[in-house]
Amino acid sequence: MYKQLVINVAEHETRVALLEDGDIAEFYVDRGDDSDIAGNIYKGRVLRVLPGMQAAFVNVGLNQAAFIYVDDVFYDDFKEYERLFEIESEEEEDKLEENPAPAVLHKNNYTIEELIHEGQEILVQAAKSPMGTKGARISSYISLPGRFLVLMPNSTHIGISRRIEDEVERERLKSMVNNLRTEDFGYIVRTAAEGEQEEKLAYEMGFLNNLWKNIQKKFETAPAPSLLHKELSISLRAVRDLLIQEVEKLVIDSKPTYEAVLSFLDTYMPSLKDHVVFYEGCEPVFEAYNLEGDISRALKRKVWLKSGGYILIEHTEALVAIDVNTGRYVGKHNLEETILKTNLEAVKEIAYQIRLRDLGGIIIIDFIDMEKKSSQEKIFSALQEALKKDKSKTHVLPISEMGLIQMTRKRTRDPLTRILCEPCVYCDGEGYLLSRQSICYNIYREILRDVHDMKGTRLTLRVNPQIAELLLGQENPLIARLERSIGKQIVIYPNPEFHMEQFDIFEVIGD
Repeated sequence: MYKQLVINVAEHETRVALLEDGDIAEFYVDRGDDSDIAGNIYKGRVLRVLPGMQAAFVNVGLNQAAFIYVDDVFYDDFKEYERLFEIESEEEEDKLEENPAPAVLHKNNYTIEELIHEGQEILVQAAKSPMGTKGARISSYISLPGRFLVLMPNSTHIGISRRIEDEVERERLKSMVNNLRTEDFGYIVRTAAEGEQEEKLAYEMGFLNNLWKNIQKKFETAPAPSLLHKELSISLRAVRDLLIQEVEKLVIDSKPTYEAVLSFLDTYMPSLKDHVVFYEGCEPVFEAYNLEGDISRALKRKVWLKSGGYILIEHTEALVAIDVNTGRYVGKHNLEETILKTNLEAVKEIAYQIRLRDLGGIIIIDFIDMEKKSSQEKIFSALQEALKKDKSKTHVLPISEMGLIQMTRKRTRDPLTRILCEPCVYCDGEGYLLSRQSICYNIYREILRDVHDMKGTRLTLRVNPQIAELLLGQENPLIARLERSIGKQIVIYPNPEFHMEQFDIFEVIGD
């Protein structure tokens, strides 16, 4: 599979697209706000401790207070901490490699009020960016990712990424890191370190150690709240986490960013500088790669399949619901075959959309009902296979008796629709408006309710033009009955500036 990164840099935002065989697979946006702060390190002040929630709110200088759970609070008891942070599997090591600010992996026996108190100044790292109405999730277990290593200054554990499968190489790297250690720190050896020599790991280890010491010095003198360390820009993170490891080509349309990337590669991987291309075309780079249409499609509720079927993606506060429908596809042979083919096509599109839209949390998929157990098993296996490309942790349950697949996906930031969209100004995000007929009947009831207080001889009704057309046409008998009932003339005026549900009623006294 041919992979490449395309980076579009503008004054107001930076967009990064990961392409797999020419199709956009992942999309990231950075607008210089608080929407993507994972990995940042802050000096915060505890605002409020909540014993009932075993959590606390911390002011780290963002618009919303961040929150920290009891299991994410570091306590200065080295032996107890080592037991707490003991990593029991390679899978847990991999979680640390992928997430620069992980939550603690094992629970402790302390309560939140025993560990921190209101007004206390603490060193924390953003584990999850703010999402919707929720503030950022933070942890006081710090980890600093480099290209080859992840430094864990509060641990002594040395772990190796499970993606390095060769046992001889795993032992070589573990022994090398253990011999290079000059501080009593823990490290995770990342996948990119496979085959690398001692000099590169020693250089990065020294860099990360000095970075941690500088953060500690800043903490001693900086006011609370304040930002002590900012994670790399979205462009350099893409280079660090994707280019060196799996991407063959990087295209950038900004000269300063292009030069910054080359400088970054000079430090970590000079041999990859030839893979970076400065885009100089007249057409915008995302247009040249036909990405704008795919991004717009990723914001739609309905996604059509090539066969004529479609899927519907609905966001709720608690979960994401995905529904599969045959749509225009009628099949060629029998019903079961038609349903299975539609569901199999939907599986690929669902896995693609989940990754592209960065959907997270609980996801419920309602496939078209299949009678055969073998068909259900095919769909379940196909979905598991399709999700293997996704770097985010997923957990999928088999199809239930109700024909639903329940799954979870690790969520660290808002989905694409939350980043690029906002609630409808008309329906306030509800997704529905009152029907025109319902609005007419609301007007009827309001006039009847208030007419006793009106002294005028006639009423003026200002409404949206579509409502005016309905009242003067199909619903005109309603207005005629109302005029006879209240003994007043009703004059209707359309106002194109009115919202569909908006109307004003005025009484006119005299002529």
